[in-house]
Amino acid sequence: MDIKELYKLYQQHPCITTDSRDCPEGSIFLALKGESFNGNKFALQALEKGCSYAIVDETPSQPPRGEEASPSEDKRGVILVEDCLQTFKDLAREHRRQFDIPVIGITGTNGKTTTKELIRAVLAECYNVMATEGNFNNDVGVPKTLFRLNDEHDIAVVEMGASHPGDIKTLVETAEPTCGLITNVGRAHLQGFGSFEGVCKTKGELYDFLMAHDCPLFVNRDNEYLMKMIAEKGGSPDIYYYGQSDNKDILIRGEVISCAPFLKFRWREQDHEAGYTSEWMEVQTHLIGAYNLDNMLAAITIGYVNNIPFEQINHALESYVPTNNRSQLTETEKNHLIVDAYNANPTSMKAAIDNFRLMEVSPKMAILGKMGELGDVSDEEHQKVVNMLADAAFDEVWLVGDEYQKALSSLSTLQCTLFHDVEEVKAAIAQKQPQGRYILIKGSNSNKLFQLPELL
Repeated sequence: MDIKELYKLYQQHPCITTDSRDCPEGSIFLALKGESFNGNKFALQALEKGCSYAIVDETPSQPPRGEEASPSEDKRGVILVEDCLQTFKDLAREHRRQFDIPVIGITGTNGKTTTKELIRAVLAECYNVMATEGNFNNDVGVPKTLFRLNDEHDIAVVEMGASHPGDIKTLVETAEPTCGLITNVGRAHLQGFGSFEGVCKTKGELYDFLMAHDCPLFVNRDNEYLMKMIAEKGGSPDIYYYGQSDNKDILIRGEVISCAPFLKFRWREQDHEAGYTSEWMEVQTHLIGAYNLDNMLAAITIGYVNNIPFEQINHALESYVPTNNRSQLTETEKNHLIVDAYNANPTSMKAAIDNFRLMEVSPKMAILGKMGELGDVSDEEHQKVVNMLADAAFDEVWLVGDEYQKALSSLSTLQCTLFHDVEEVKAAIAQKQPQGRYILIKGSNSNKLFQLPELL
């Protein structure tokens, strides 16, 4: 059965589930596999629970020992394909092609989820927007996102993540964006990419797709790596630039006004060739960090190109309140918490430390977790973090992870406390009970520092 025939079947049963515990009546079960699970083993069970069809890439067996055996032995409703994951992506692409609407593709090392949420907020002022939920941005999450498209949507915003070479190429060929942006490129997932050059090449696969299909790009004019990537690809005639500098080809320019502690900035539209520059407009946000200005400008530029009035752009940005432990300021009875406990890599760690250093608040305490997936440069990058902390001279520093041990032993000027894991940090909080502090909590999700805010 080819994809078009399979899609016709989907149209008759427009619900795909990949979880045998959730089998709505008349749905289609698609058997995905991972390191610790194999959906093929539950295909017959899914049919018994209510699925009309089960798509598999292995001959389905009876449920594992301990489960109820299926009384159906003739395997009616089973559709055997070569690769279930590829079939999932192909079906999602076929579904996406049913909708002649703008699809904005977003990737980048840092800021892509925040930028996606800001773009969603701005566009939602005038359009019905379908956007990636949470961080459903991999080769399973992107198809699931695309299947949420329906006739009521005017525009889609699809986030795409990557940790290995070729990941973005696969995702753009599934989502087929009509325009897009790379927030930035940084030193993250180096163990998977092999090098910083590998990061740039993979993220640049979004540019490759858009340029090949004559689709517009939204580009931070001040980012030297993005500009180099575009130049190496031969340039593109259809680019909307944004940035903080006074480059004449920047369409939307912005400047930081203050971070005390929330970001306040101003922006304006400019066209030097036409001799036109709008008045500056000020926006008070609920985001922590001057580094979020670039994310704001990206959202403004996309909103501008999609004809969102200036007043509504500003309203969306001023109303946006971050969630999911990203650039949040949380006021507790004891402290002021700056929580960014979802992601940590050398680029985002530097931005967080720099921003915290510039904030006009005191006293300052930093609780920072280790950075993962850095391969051979792990020691070097953790040393850089320790060096930055020594220069920042925060009132108190707690580091979480044995990766910092070597760096601390070589630098005696930084006074800090080293913890093996988050459980040791919890014990220290219970004992010392920090109060009256501004506390930066920054670390990868694997550090589990997201467990700390409720204790502080």
